Amino acid sequence: MNRRKFIKLVGGGAVLAAGAGVAGLGYTVTRTTQTALQPWELAGSAYSEPRKRALSYAVLAPNPHNMQPWQADLSQPGKVILTVDREKMLPHTDPMNRQITIGQGCFLELMTMAAAQDGYRVDVALFPEGQSVDQLDDRPIAIATFTQDSGVAADPLFGQVLQRRSAKEPFDMTRSVTADQLETIASAATAIEAGMTIDAERVQRLREVAEEGILIEMMTPRTHKESVDVIRIGRREVDANPDGIDLTGPFFEALLLAGQISRPEMEKIGSSQFNQAKDGILAPPRSAQGFVWLTTADNSRVSQIQAGRDWVRMNLEATRQGLGLHPLSQTLQEYAEMGALYSEVHAMLAPGGGTVQMLGRVGYTTASIPPSPRWPVDKKIIAA
Repeated sequence: MNRRKFIKLVGGGAVLAAGAGVAGLGYTVTRTTQTALQPWELAGSAYSEPRKRALSYAVLAPNPHNMQPWQADLSQPGKVILTVDREKMLPHTDPMNRQITIGQGCFLELMTMAAAQDGYRVDVALFPEGQSVDQLDDRPIAIATFTQDSGVAADPLFGQVLQRRSAKEPFDMTRSVTADQLETIASAATAIEAGMTIDAERVQRLREVAEEGILIEMMTPRTHKESVDVIRIGRREVDANPDGIDLTGPFFEALLLAGQISRPEMEKIGSSQFNQAKDGILAPPRSAQGFVWLTTADNSRVSQIQAGRDWVRMNLEATRQGLGLHPLSQTLQEYAEMGALYSEVHAMLAPGGGTVQMLGRVGYTTASIPPSPRWPVDKKIIAA
């Protein structure tokens, strides 16, 4: 390490030093991604073709680990044939592809809302060639037919699409969320039963359960590795692969230059980098001001799609109210080590039976949240 550029810290780590020779480094660490955020900037303006315009908003949908597991076939006029990108699966944390399917539902909802803005009705046929209850395959998730329709109504939530984020930082503990606010968020769901609570005792237990779920995922080597494998560190990696979990900004650029951050060290359970990541990931659930969730009567693929469509609607409504919504999906994952917590969460939130598809914390954000990196629409079209 060049001591003119970095000062070592007691206990490990380094910070950029002031003085001669640092100007170039300062420029390097403060540079931002060049292409990964362009889909947010160009949504709706880069395409004149109605399906591509709608897809330019759909690719901004929330999805597990930001894997963006969708592919759009435009080879048939007026149709979008949606399939899953099987290279974007999460086999250890999402062994039944339930979360990936929910992400497809989020995609379909934003696509439909965007089309309505341009006067197009979208009729969605789900799983037209059948479906697998175990694993998604190459058969279509949906065939969406676009029809020009002057009577189609614009969705009032669409205005929040470019502002929507999945809030992953601690919330402002000095501001309380009201029951009316959560009820309004829950009412944005149109097909699925939505639940909510601000009850202090229930909120505290859900905070604890969420923390326990995070620890199980991080302390289980195969599930932890799955997350680490899709981390993109620094702007160069993010621009090259604008999916997964991004670590960008001056702080991470400086650590990267100093050799103080790496995937092998983050993967090593008990290492200093692992412990720092753990502390950072545990902080947000502890600040939850309330919780919302979606429960379906069954766990079919169609129900999972519907849950995704309603989840993004709830996220948009939270955004409209100036609130953050952060999914906490660890305790809903279907692998052996999570079994006890999975059962507890379902006993709490679905005592009459059914499947809790989504669970999220709600609160006031403390700072502006940057958009997550995205692949552009053209990279997700497999035929046209």
